Amino acid sequence: MDGDAAFCSRCGARIYTPKPADRREYSLVRIFPSWWRFRANFFFAAVMLIASVALVAKSPAGLPAARLAVLPLALSFLLALATIFIRRATSWSITSERLIEYRGVLLRRRREVELADIRSVEVDRRLGQRMLGLGNVKVATAASADFLITLEDVVHPDDIAETLRRARLKRLA
Repeated sequence: MDGDAAFCSRCGARIYTPKPADRREYSLVRIFPSWWRFRANFFFAAVMLIASVALVAKSPAGLPAARLAVLPLALSFLLALATIFIRRATSWSITSERLIEYRGVLLRRRREVELADIRSVEVDRRLGQRMLGLGNVKVATAASADFLITLEDVVHPDDIAETLRRARLKRLA
């Protein structure tokens, strides 16, 4: 058995304490979806902001139209804040040992894949994504026939796939 042996003071049995790990897990990179993924939300927030400014500009002082402008102004800020919060709700971490996916705002889901279990890494880039420098990285494991984790709309997907490959090779060595 690996580890140091100690004896129990009550029964005299030999107790093995685990040997400290030779390597400690450390984080390589934390990845979030691109801001481009949420462009429609920011577009609608900007439209509501412009509508509220137009209502204030066209109405004389003290009229109810100026008071109505507060609603689209508040909605535009709330939509922008909610979008920022939703973007942070999905992330992926590549560590020296695992690929970890975090999803959810109120209900948090965490999915882990050991780097040694990764069977293949595929980079998928549609035309619009290529124009913006984005892409999807799909990770398949030995345990599943389909892709287990998909990193959607990430910046520099080829670099992320290369980071996964290097971390996997270093893990297997």
